This record gives sequence, structure tokens and C-alpha cells, in this order.
Amino acid sequence: MASASDPVARSAAAPPAAQPGSPASGEQLTAAVLASLGIGTWRWNRGEGLLEADTRTRELLGLPLDGPRPNAATIRARLHGEDFVRLSAIAQLSASEQRPSEIRVRLVSPDGRLLRTLHLQISPGPAGSPYTLQGTVLDGGRCTPAGHPSAAPGARAQQPDGSGLPPDEGSAPADAQIATEGWGSVPTPTDLTPGTAADAWADAPGSDAAPRTEPPPAPQRSATPGETEERARRQIQALNSLPATAPRLPAADLRRSREAFLLDAGRALAEAGTTSEVLRVAATLAMPGFSPDAQAVFGVEGTVLTVVGQHGHTPDQTQPFEMPLDTEYPAAQVARTGRAIYLSSPAEYQRRFPATWPLAEQFHRRSWAFLPLVTAGRTTGAWLAAFETPVEFTPDERAVLSTVARMLSQALERAHTNEAERALSRGLRRSMGNSAREIDGLTVTARYVPTGGGLLVGGDWYDAIDLPGGRIALVVGDVQGHDVHAAGVMSRLRTAVHAYAVEGHRPDAVLSRASRFLASLDEDRFATCLYIEADPARGRLEIARAGHPHPVLRMTDGTCVIRHVDGGLPLGLAPDGEDYPVTALDLQVGEVLMVCTDGLIETGGHDMFSGWVRVRDVMAPGPAADLEGMADGLIRAVHGPDSHRDAGRLADRREDDIALLLLRRDAMDGAPKPVGRRVVVTVGQGQPARIASARRELRGILQDWNSTEAADAAVLLVSELLTNVLLHTDQEGALLAELSGAPGERRLRIEVSDGSDELPHLRSPGEMASNGRGLVLLDLLADRWGVRPSGEGKVVWFEMSEKKQDRREDQSSV
Repeated sequence: MASASDPVARSAAAPPAAQPGSPASGEQLTAAVLASLGIGTWRWNRGEGLLEADTRTRELLGLPLDGPRPNAATIRARLHGEDFVRLSAIAQLSASEQRPSEIRVRLVSPDGRLLRTLHLQISPGPAGSPYTLQGTVLDGGRCTPAGHPSAAPGARAQQPDGSGLPPDEGSAPADAQIATEGWGSVPTPTDLTPGTAADAWADAPGSDAAPRTEPPPAPQRSATPGETEERARRQIQALNSLPATAPRLPAADLRRSREAFLLDAGRALAEAGTTSEVLRVAATLAMPGFSPDAQAVFGVEGTVLTVVGQHGHTPDQTQPFEMPLDTEYPAAQVARTGRAIYLSSPAEYQRRFPATWPLAEQFHRRSWAFLPLVTAGRTTGAWLAAFETPVEFTPDERAVLSTVARMLSQALERAHTNEAERALSRGLRRSMGNSAREIDGLTVTARYVPTGGGLLVGGDWYDAIDLPGGRIALVVGDVQGHDVHAAGVMSRLRTAVHAYAVEGHRPDAVLSRASRFLASLDEDRFATCLYIEADPARGRLEIARAGHPHPVLRMTDGTCVIRHVDGGLPLGLAPDGEDYPVTALDLQVGEVLMVCTDGLIETGGHDMFSGWVRVRDVMAPGPAADLEGMADGLIRAVHGPDSHRDAGRLADRREDDIALLLLRRDAMDGAPKPVGRRVVVTVGQGQPARIASARRELRGILQDWNSTEAADAAVLLVSELLTNVLLHTDQEGALLAELSGAPGERRLRIEVSDGSDELPHLRSPGEMASNGRGLVLLDLLADRWGVRPSGEGKVVWFEMSEKKQDRREDQSSV
């Protein structure tokens, strides 16, 4: 509702009666001042599409004082076409930019005669109110209220900024000044005669500013409020009694008004995306001389004529409608023949269609126009425009109706196509189901966000699949494209992956089979995919990747690292013989693994690096216990705050659809306690590139180690130990790095194991020796180290401790 300090909104509603003996309230005083100055007040209820106007505003618009609240069609039917288009643009700008504006418009009779000009002040409504716009209206022939100081000869309005410009050129007055300021740039009041209306109109076209300045009148005494109000009422009565002699708008101006009306109607219909929106826009189509009181859109279903939508009928007049196409009814005949039918009077209707005249008689209309709705040369239905007044349907009027019918049919066809695509995408999205679930030892949360293109689904998907033995498979994929075709391919590929997983295939086999399936399904599309087979009891994840972004691991202390996973080409690119290696990962209790599509990373102009930073900044604070809140925070970080979705602000950044999946390991009986940050990497023979991945993983958990030299030393030792495994054994090497303790006092323990039982020995290599220095470096750089047998192999380990003084020493050296 309006605020208590809003004079325009308060005066638009009836003020409460004052208590006897009490001082007049501010609302009553405001209403009394505005009424004495002949100023009408109004406010626009956008939700209901209705105008709330006081008595003065209704008088100026020529509306019944006790009639219903007017809608947009009622206002449009009384204004010049060009002026209504300008008024709509200025009103939209005022609402979006939250600043006042003003405009002069022409009130026109149905037969094209100028009645008067009106001066409108437009102000944005209070925040949180259903009234998006409000303002005042004044008779344009006397825009300066009598008795106002600015009505004196030579006076000029001073705007709040002191510019002295007319309201259209300078800053518009504030809400509290609308009623009493800003009128000095318009002419002084004159008695209205049939000639003055034409003079006022001559100044109006093409300009929102005040009309030409008249010679200053001779000084006269200021009129009292009573005299001013009486003079205004006499002017209204004089105008309402002069329609037969009022000047008619020139034919060229009527054509411009008609063209402006059609352009505005085409713009509004082009913006309508659904059938209901198209019908709502059609209900507002009106202009002077063309104001349908009722409309209906008929469709064809087989051999039956149905009503798609209607407007202007009471609920008791609206009934289910079905009629055979061979019935002698105007709309049925139009749908059969594709030719328009114009009925100018009830007698003509009864004469041409006597069998169905009783159906139309109950609505009490006087003229009817039935026009075909044609799309791509095919008649898809009919449009009915009914009038309460007789209409001759001149060639110009028929041209307007035919143009509107063509635009309406195209808009309905677009709406039907959009709704069919959305119905398909809704079905595909529902097929994903709800993958959020809690399993003993694991909690899973998923999100899917479509693009902003209108579809509710694209090429991205996620899935959670129950497997035998209490295991679960988690899948995130992305099919190339964002159209309906991509959505269809996604649905079939998702079903295939689900079926291969249920059959019991390993992760690499699932992706290999899915790649062959996609290649046989669509040679022009490829897809990325990440497949996880999870064992909740052990926290073990086996991951296969097909060209998909790497997952992100959030450790128990909030540290986030990109967990590099071996992978192959996207699905569908190399269906024969493509290998998808499997990477094993053990989650600790409380750790969270995040898997997503590239939409979460790159939306908003980010690259892979800056996008990961954005993800890290949201995931790191946690808490990990609130997985749903973490998922919502990630989506908000990508699409921006809620204010970015308001009108006139930044648009919602939905450049790509997003599939997001979060997986957390929970505590359960027998699960080991978390030890802090941990990295596990396996390096096989013939995989020397994985040593670089191990170095990256280790640097990730040492990112805040207080000595960069110590961190570099740890990375060097890991690289040396893993390289020794590849050079001196025929086994794979496994790295286990654990960082525990409080910051400043942490302990790093690293173990490198392999399957060889040959133990290394510390020795002093010669100056020209090419090997034998690994354990020497270990002895020099590590605080503690050792070698121990383990099963069929051995483990080389070392430890390094974080020292509080290391940071000071490191900074001083820098």
C-alpha cells in the first residue's frame, strides 16, 4: 500500500472523515488542495491491470463517475494512437528508472474529433506496493491552476535544481511537489471554446513539452478555489456537449494514429510468449474509433470448432463451446473458407445466420467482425471482435482488423510452438526425478537450472542410480547444444547410461558403451560425462571421465582443491576403442565432492580459472553440514543476486544450463576419523604425466603453509620419490599425503608406496653418478623419514613440521 507521506496515493483514495472538533488530517488537506486546483489523481494497479482514479480524473477522461475501474483498453480507446504509444514508453521508463516524468496527450472521440488535451504527471509507486505508477492529470487547456504564483505574467517555473527548465527538459518535481509545483511552463487558463481545442491540438503532436507560449494576459485578480472548480466543471460540460462541432483530426493524422496503434500492437504481440499472454494483449487492443467490447479466439480441432480464449464476457456468459465446422455460424464459416465476415447490425446478423443468431443475441452486441487466423497459408482458426455500438466497417477499419488478425495468428502460432517445446522440456526434466537422497554413509544433493531461452531443460543432466551391494552410481553429463534436439538426445543418452550401470558394468565400460550409443544415435552431437561409482561403507569413489570438467574436493577444514581425474575424449567422438581410465578416490568423513557442468564455471564471462575461483569462494566457508544451502549458494553466485532479476536492472545471467551434484561422506560405525587434509594419487607405469598432477594436488593442500621454501621442498621430494618408482621398479606408485594439526603447528606426512620388495639404501653418490641422490635429498630436507616393508611391497615416508617462526623468516628474506 502507499506510504503515509505519499500525497498522490492518498488523494486517489477517499480520505477518512475527520472527527468533529479535530484539526483536518494531512490526507484531507491534500485532497482539498488538489480538488480546489482542478487536479485529478490516479494510480495504476499493475497486478489487476486497472486504473484507480478519483472523480476529477474520470471527468477529464470522459468516464462514468460511478462506473467500473477502467483498464488499459478503455484508456487506449480514448487517446490518440501516437500519444498512447508515447505514454506507454514514458510510463515504462518511469517505473524502471524510478523517477517522475510528464507528458501531454490528446483525448479523441470515437469519430476522430479532438475533445481536449491532458497534462499528465507520472511518478513511480511506493516500494512494495501493487501500484507501480501514480500521478496527477490536469486539463491541458488550463494547465496552470488559477491563483498559482506561476500564472502571473512572465513567471517561469523553478525546478528543484534551480534550472528553470520546463518539466520535460529538466528534473521532474518530487512526489510531494507534484500537486503544487511544475506547472509554470504551461499556458495560463483561458475559457475553452470550440476553437481553443484545435489550437491546443496544434501544439501537441510530436512533443511532450508544453505548447507554444501565448501572449501574457492582462493582470487579473486571482480566482478563489470555488470559482476555479466551477470554471473547470463548466469547461468539462462544454466539451462534452460539443462532439458534433468539435474539430475533426485531419485524415493524415488519423492514418498516423492508426499506424502507431498497429506498431504498438505488433510489438506487444511479439513480446507475448504464451497463449494466455497473447489473449491478454489482444484484450487491450483498442483505439479511437476501434474499441471492441468483447473478443474471442476460435481454434479448430479436427472437425470441431472450439474457443481458445475470450475476453469481455461475464462468467455466466462463458460456457464450454464446441461446434461442428459445418454449422452455419460465422466463425465456423470463416474457418472453413478463410474469408472474413463483417456484420454491421443485428438485423444483418439475423438475416445471414438465422440458425445461430440466438447464440449471439444474448450478448447484446451491435456489430461483429469475424476474421480468419492464417499461418503459412493454412487457416488455423478465427478471431471475433464484437462491438456494443454500430460499426460500418469502412475499408480503413477492415484494413486495421485484417492486420491485427494476421499479427494475432502469428503470435498464437509462436505461443503454441513455445508451449509445446516447454511441455516436452518439462517432461524431460521430470524424468530426472529428485536425486537428493541420504544413504548410510553418503548424502547427495543435486540441482538443475535451465538456460534463459524459455526451455525448462537443455543438454545437461544428472542422475543417481542404485547398484547392487549397497553401492550407488552418480552421473553428471552435458550434451552439446541448448535446443530441443539437445534435450531429446540428452534424454536418450541418460537412459542408456542408466541401463548400462544397472547391468553391473564398471565405470570405464559404462562410458565406452555410452560413447558407441551416442555415435550411432547422432553423429553431429557429442557429450561430456563424469561417472562415479561410490561405496558408502568405505567412502571409496571410482571415477571415469569423458571430456568433463574435473570435480572439486572440499576438505574438512574448508580447503577446496580441483581433484584431477584421468579421462578420455567426450562421448561420441571416438566410439571405437576409446579408453576411459578409472581413478580411485577415498573420501574422509565430512569431505564434499562437487561435480558440475561447465555452465556453473563459465557463466558470466568467466574462464575455467576465474570460474573455479568463484566456486571455491562459495564452497570454502561451508558449512558442509548444510549441503542444500551450499548448492543454493553456488547457483546464486553464478546467476547474481535477486536484484539482478528486477525490471530495469541487470538481466538474469542464464547463458548456459547447469547441472550440479554435491556428495558428502557422513560418519557411520567403523568409519575412520578424519585426519585433516589428505591427497591420494596413483601413478602407473607409462603415466609420467601423473607426477605433475601429484605435484598440483600437494601444492593445493599446502597453499597456506607458512614457509614457501618448505612447501617447495615437500613438492620436490614427492616428485623424486614417484620418479624413482617408475625408474627402478615395474610397479605403480601410490602417493598418500596427510596434513594435520592447528595452523602454525601442522605436521605433513607423506608416504609413497609401490609393489617392489627391494628396499632403497642411503649412500654417497660420486660426482659423476646419475642416480643415488634421492635419499640424500630426503635426509637433507625432511625432518624425519624412513622406509618400511608393507605386504608385497614397501613404503618410503617422510614428515615435515610447520614452524611458527618460518613465516617471519620467509618475509624477512623476501
